[in-house]
Amino acid sequence: MIGLLTIDKSDWGPARDMALAASPAVRAVIADGRRGGTPTKVDYSRLDARLARLVEAKDMVGLGVAVVEDGELRFVKGYGVTTAGSADKVTANTVFRWASLSKGVASTMLAKLANEGKLALANPVSRFNTSLRLPGGTETVVTVDNLLSHRLGIVKNAYDDKLEEGIDPRVIRTSLGKLERYCAPGTCFAYQNVAYDTASEIVRSVTRQSYADAVKQRLFVPLGMNSASATRDGLMRSFSWARPHAGRRTLTVEDAYYRVPAAGGINSSVLDLGTWMRAQMGQMRGVLPLSVLETIHRPRVSTASARKRGALFDRELTDGYYALGWRDYRYLGHPIVGHRGAVSGYRSMIAFDPKTRDGVAVLWNSESSKPVAIQLEVLDAFYGRPFKDWLELDTKRKG
Repeated sequence: MIGLLTIDKSDWGPARDMALAASPAVRAVIADGRRGGTPTKVDYSRLDARLARLVEAKDMVGLGVAVVEDGELRFVKGYGVTTAGSADKVTANTVFRWASLSKGVASTMLAKLANEGKLALANPVSRFNTSLRLPGGTETVVTVDNLLSHRLGIVKNAYDDKLEEGIDPRVIRTSLGKLERYCAPGTCFAYQNVAYDTASEIVRSVTRQSYADAVKQRLFVPLGMNSASATRDGLMRSFSWARPHAGRRTLTVEDAYYRVPAAGGINSSVLDLGTWMRAQMGQMRGVLPLSVLETIHRPRVSTASARKRGALFDRELTDGYYALGWRDYRYLGHPIVGHRGAVSGYRSMIAFDPKTRDGVAVLWNSESSKPVAIQLEVLDAFYGRPFKDWLELDTKRKG
């Protein structure tokens, strides 16, 4: 029976029980789940059954889902297996890659440092002695705010191919200065990875710590995110971790985007991603004050032109804007803050309503697009909309 709370504890060991119990967020969840009788917006029995069916698809392997209602974790569960053909089950504690959800960690880190008076988001990037060079020397006028909102004035995804070829990202960032200007800095949206990771250099400059150590000590540990890390080694040393797949073919864990950790290097379990979502809703103000959240979630630049022919989730959400490391939308008239991520063999999504403090986060270890629709089904439930088979489990998929 699925009641107020479902947390999958299958195959937990003592170490994971202790880690879970150490998290303030999870202690609150367990206590909440024992109350019983409180109505929920989501039919978790139906959601559970549908996720179990979804993971049986030929292009799926493993999946983790976390749902937050009214600021509290109400559903956290893993489905499928960590490796195709194995019996190693995905649990709430299985670690996946976040891919571009990582950008929200970088923006949160820098906004937190700004809130502490250690930098200003209006500072020019060049002030921090970074490797970034931009056409016409505009790194001297481009601000940290511009960086975190992808308003650098260069073509989108500049030199991602060179990163994937193994070239040092610092060398690539220096070479960006040789590009032609795409637009005036601060005036248009053009999504970046290599350039965005200038954020990790700024963090190192300000904190005198490695980026991985800084986000762990200043964000993950205080939030109780015990499985979270920012390195390839952090993923592969996890007690349970999901291997990457294309279809059901197991891939090698690529390290390219770990070399730009602010853009794509974070790992964690879906349980800890749920904790991160609660923190972004303002439920852990001792670590993330509302002033920090208001700064990073405030829209900066329209992304409407980039979304016209996007995936299902993009087409259903309107009024697209980019904030700092986060995207802003509207769904059925409600504000939504979220992001999606993709690296070889992994995909990720997060979406939440900052006003009602309802949200859903999904991690999976394949390149299937099917789980994108999970968020639409959960959002519909939050807003009392009649059920629609967005996952197309009961209808024939087109194309």
